[in-house]
Amino acid sequence: MTETSSAPALSRLRLGVNIDHVATVRNARGGVHPNPVDAALLAEQAGADGITAHLREDRRHIRDDDIHAIKAAITVPLNFEMAANSEMIEMALAVRPNAACIVPERREEVTTEGGLAVVGNEDRLGTLLQPLKDAGIRISLFIEASEAEIDAARSIGADIIELHTGRYCHDDTNRDFEYSRIRSAATYAVNQGIECHAGHGLTFDTVGAIAAIPEMEELNIGHFLIGESIFLGFPEAIRRMRSLMDDAREGISV
Repeated sequence: MTETSSAPALSRLRLGVNIDHVATVRNARGGVHPNPVDAALLAEQAGADGITAHLREDRRHIRDDDIHAIKAAITVPLNFEMAANSEMIEMALAVRPNAACIVPERREEVTTEGGLAVVGNEDRLGTLLQPLKDAGIRISLFIEASEAEIDAARSIGADIIELHTGRYCHDDTNRDFEYSRIRSAATYAVNQGIECHAGHGLTFDTVGAIAAIPEMEELNIGHFLIGESIFLGFPEAIRRMRSLMDDAREGISV
């Protein structure tokens, strides 16, 4: 009898849940409810593989005490989103997250509108982020799907890139083109020895194709899950997203 072998299936895609907008709701009334720490723990119980929180310079949602409390409470990794400045470097060194995800930040924007410009800023970013690397904190850069940006990220020692999926999610007309860019960038990044994540704007309807990209190791999703929890409840929204991600990878071999 001839033995047949099958190619190994893809590894489980990690889901990072961003709990920023639980803090947005809390801050709207100036009180203490809902508590982002409670949301982080509930997300972990519902199947989140990590928790993401963005401490903005203007503290519009997550606050300093939130970051410390979340890190102390959870048992899954903390992905600390932050701007590239000395204040946030000091905070990251105090909190010691699993990863520091560097994102572009402008005070007038409603949400992060695009990827970090690494090209042309390699020297500044490399110097600024070196203390994080020295402390054993993984460096993640939130960038556009561009080989040039990936090369620049690698040159400053980034461990991870997180590809911006906003245009893919919001531009129906050019969605196929945007998907092709993301998929090509993911392949290129892994070939350069960099771990590939993705996020921004992902929903139940758009997550499947991104989850099916073999090189993807983690998706970070927040606003949609918080919004959908109004209708489904937070744990159920997370479980449904987790199921869609798993379904997208089922049967895909490497």
